[in-house]
Amino acid sequence: MDFGLDDKTAIVTGGAGRIGSEDCRVLAQEGADVVVLDVKEDAAQGIADEINDGDYDGEAHAIECDLTDRDAVGNTVDALEEETGGIDILVNNAGMVDARDRIENFDDEIWDRDMAINLTGTYNITREVFPKMKEREWGRIVNMSSMAGWQGGFGQASYSATKAALIGFGKTLALEGAQHGITSNVIAPSIVVGALADLPIDQLEQMDEHFARIAKATPMRRLGREEDVSNTIAFLCSEQANYVTGQVVGVTGGIDLFSF
Repeated sequence: MDFGLDDKTAIVTGGAGRIGSEDCRVLAQEGADVVVLDVKEDAAQGIADEINDGDYDGEAHAIECDLTDRDAVGNTVDALEEETGGIDILVNNAGMVDARDRIENFDDEIWDRDMAINLTGTYNITREVFPKMKEREWGRIVNMSSMAGWQGGFGQASYSATKAALIGFGKTLALEGAQHGITSNVIAPSIVVGALADLPIDQLEQMDEHFARIAKATPMRRLGREEDVSNTIAFLCSEQANYVTGQVVGVTGGIDLFSF
């Protein structure tokens, strides 16, 4: 299906990461010019080079930016707007997911870090991009949440809190953008493990008992792949999804369903 992204420019934050880089590839394959925005410049350039050297319909540009630096974010977006003619798509993918501890032992610095990156960083760049989308009467915003944002995550106080907040933030953007051609939706994946998703559960169990337990609890009996998320994002950014806004889309294999 042609998602109609040939004349669009997309920013993917955290674009050098596992899911973010696949978002960049899929959007470029659909014809969008992609800005691989990441705090790691070399990694972002590697993804951009891969896209530009490969068989993709869109081009890629690597940009280093710290989303917690509000002035830097503003300057970066201004420069990109001038260079590209306008940002049409914003995929808020950047985030930290490494913190694990019970609340009584949780590290205050980790809490503050995750709030700054996962939540405030998303706010910083969206606040810069949104008004320009509004002026042009077209835009697509996709926030990367998580099942932990829906249902909590044991030992993941900061992660689950920020991911829950991104749901409310995304719905607010949907309300504010609805009369201006802007849609805003939220992706809530379960665990995404790349090639490990292709392993039978008995083999997965030998490698990682935690992953195997989740796979067993998933009605589809497998874990998620990066492309499961990225293909959904590409649809939400398309013309075909122009009447879809304010939605939380679970990419979960059905693990969020009640089953006997």
